[in-house]
Amino acid sequence: MSRDGVGFAAFLFLLVLGYFWIGLNPFPDPNTTSLSRPYGASSNVFNQLIVVAMSGVVLIKVLRNPARHLLLRPHGLLACLLIWLLFTGLFAGDPAAAYRRIVFAILVCLCANAVLLIPRDGRQFATLMSVGLAFAIGLSYFGVIALPHLAIHQATDALEQSLAGDWRGHFGHKNVAAAAMVYAVFFGLYARRTGHTRLGLLMAASAAFFVLQAGGKTSAAMLPGILLLAWIFERWPKAGAVMLVSGLVGLNLVLLTAAVSTSFSSLLASAGVDPTFTDRSSIWRLALSAIAARPVVGYGFQSFWQTEALFNSGQAMTTWAVTAANSHNGYVEQLINGGIPALAMVFVWLVILPIGYAKRALKGRNDPAMTRLFLRIWLFSLFLACLESPFFGNSGPIWFTMLVAVFGLRLQANAGLVSDAAAAPALPANGAALPTERPRQGLLTS
Repeated sequence: MSRDGVGFAAFLFLLVLGYFWIGLNPFPDPNTTSLSRPYGASSNVFNQLIVVAMSGVVLIKVLRNPARHLLLRPHGLLACLLIWLLFTGLFAGDPAAAYRRIVFAILVCLCANAVLLIPRDGRQFATLMSVGLAFAIGLSYFGVIALPHLAIHQATDALEQSLAGDWRGHFGHKNVAAAAMVYAVFFGLYARRTGHTRLGLLMAASAAFFVLQAGGKTSAAMLPGILLLAWIFERWPKAGAVMLVSGLVGLNLVLLTAAVSTSFSSLLASAGVDPTFTDRSSIWRLALSAIAARPVVGYGFQSFWQTEALFNSGQAMTTWAVTAANSHNGYVEQLINGGIPALAMVFVWLVILPIGYAKRALKGRNDPAMTRLFLRIWLFSLFLACLESPFFGNSGPIWFTMLVAVFGLRLQANAGLVSDAAAAPALPANGAALPTERPRQGLLTS
């Protein structure tokens, strides 16, 4: 690859990373949001044009890459999920808005997969990730110091005054900031193992401190737990897989049972556990009631919350939950979006298949530090989804970063390092190439 090609690839990588990790409007004004009017049918034309243009350039770049056949796999399952979501969009209150969001979701998947194919080798991937995320962490700290009224929740905010004092950085909400900083910890630990020792340690330490200051109790508590689970998964994959699936099923049963069972919530309260899980139980009761009415087709992709129909429903008089932005549970959200079939396909895509990818990747001859990075991100995201709705989030770092991990695990599972392939071209002097599927040995270059 020419120097110009290398420079453009680096620029494109950082552009995509910056869009999802920083966005077009960092440090949003919290007082521009109101719970009194729905925004479910709103759209930002400028934002859509930027994403379409960026995705077009990314697609052209990847289609010129010998590894283009790796894009958006597994093709069959993702095609079935897309077809089903398009079908359920017919039942949405605004089918046009549902289809627009589906297209946007496809572009996000494209961009997340592409950032793994754009770098010419593993070392460039590690360097660009370190540079991009170091800037994102620094930007959040800049906001805390120079723009505290925007980077720290205030008692004067239009919403959630109880969060006053919690850091949110440039992300807009402390929960997003906390989750993003957990990812940054993982990337910092990865950077430390790939030759960026000091920068990696600084990233991990500063991001971990930010998690604590953000007041993200869930993310802070999960961080050491995920590091431990990933450690177990690396050494005993079968045990790790059992712990993962049983943990996800068990945790969701506890959360949703507490939302609908007074006796069970009282039991949790007697054990010192908040049975409402920061008042999420009201949202889950509303969501489960809606799911019971449409268990098969749901309400259309991202077409239930923050809509006129919900705001004007009879339940608006009985619960504040009609003002929620989402289900605060990624698995419940899929039942809302597309019913039982959507949840089943998403669960296979994001949970079942990556378990197999992780097992094969851990046994393969690839970069163990990269596999560990993707494994940690994936595990954290799955458990985060029990209390938040990260899946198919069309903006922000959480869904994008999870997709990078899921697609990355698949690459790691179906690959051998080019340096181990007798038929592969010689490696560039600056490091081992990202993996390519064994049937088609070669560099993932563009």
